[in-house]
Amino acid sequence: MENNSEIVFVLQGLNDSDTNRQIYFALALVSYLFTIFVNVTLIVTVCLEKTLHEPIYLFLCNLCVNGICGASSFYPKLLHDLLADSHVITYTGCLTQIFVVYSYVFCEFTSLTVMAYDRYMAICRPLQYRAVMTAQRVAQLLLLTWGFSLLETVVGVSFTATLPLCGHHVRKLFCTNWEVVKLSCSDTTVNNIYGFVLMFSHVSQTGLIVVSYVHLVRSSLRSRSDRRKFVQTCLPHLVTLLVFTISLVFDSMYSRYGSSSALQALQNMLAAEFLVVPPLINPIIYGINLQQIRSRILQNFSHKSEAVKPHS
Repeated sequence: MENNSEIVFVLQGLNDSDTNRQIYFALALVSYLFTIFVNVTLIVTVCLEKTLHEPIYLFLCNLCVNGICGASSFYPKLLHDLLADSHVITYTGCLTQIFVVYSYVFCEFTSLTVMAYDRYMAICRPLQYRAVMTAQRVAQLLLLTWGFSLLETVVGVSFTATLPLCGHHVRKLFCTNWEVVKLSCSDTTVNNIYGFVLMFSHVSQTGLIVVSYVHLVRSSLRSRSDRRKFVQTCLPHLVTLLVFTISLVFDSMYSRYGSSSALQALQNMLAAEFLVVPPLINPIIYGINLQQIRSRILQNFSHKSEAVKPHS
């Protein structure tokens, strides 16, 4: 058994993709660039437009920043491996990727929970909303979102870093905590318990959000404006939450109990879905449904197109 710091992991997720590397590289590059573009577009739009400096839009910006972090924890290494003959990553690099990936995951859950709280106050407690959701409260919620998520990740990665490892092969496109834990030669009970505690707590967050939405639906039936507010802000939030939760839980369960003989392409798709889909669809869903953001983006692009037209 060698020192962990000397270990170089072999990523086996691309073993069956030798024949179509250039096509996969092109698709991954376009997907990554488009993900960055739509998220940055929404962030810049909200930052530059003073009328959008409201809690819901600031929380949405935070969601987009987190989406960029999540996508950037996955795509650059994938693009490199698609052009390389060997798919390896150092022990330190693997733990760093795990840290960024899981920080993104936990921050996504907490961000969606905070956004659900904001929507609950806006629709169910409209008279108290301005007094409660002050700039100071928004800053506190954003700080709590990142602080709590990073703390959860630090603890989990610290548990993994203490394990002696007896293997080098990771059966995925990228490093995940459970894939590294499975390579350990010692008892991993603490890691397993901590992993299930985190899974239970964040899935419980999803349950609480769904329960809060029952109250939101009841409240939104009172008036047409509340119904419009629900459709524009709450419905895309619920879709985002369910897509993210289902894809993440499915991947976690498959990593633990799925068959290793399944098609590699299927394993890759299941593993990468929560890193690819939410960062891409979040700004699109919100950008389409939130009229203020949609109109401002269209206005900005129309101004730019007029500016580049040749003058007669």
